[in-house]
Amino acid sequence: MNYPYLQNLMLPQGQQQEVVKVNGKGGVDAYQMLPNSSALLLDTTASIVWLVQTDGAGYKTSTPYDITPHESEEVTQYKTLEERIAKLEETINAKSNVKSTTKRTESE
Repeated sequence: MNYPYLQNLMLPQGQQQEVVKVNGKGGVDAYQMLPNSSALLLDTTASIVWLVQTDGAGYKTSTPYDITPHESEEVTQYKTLEERIAKLEETINAKSNVKSTTKRTESE
């Protein structure tokens, strides 16, 4: 049986849809690539992803990038003006290097 509508659902032959995992720099160096190509390789020994690129002659360049989990910022809703002012004062005081704001007298 011939199913011509399935041809539209198939991925192109040259395109891969997978995560490539390697073991350290040695695994990155052993990974085979065609000239003028690039790949992201996930290191299983550390929290690193490697950007590996080859030039026209097939020479490989690999650059490591650290992976850190994404932390979304919490959006705080303040109900009153007093809460907003108190939060601003805390932020300013935390950034300030001055421990005391008392004035010196002329006799000191």
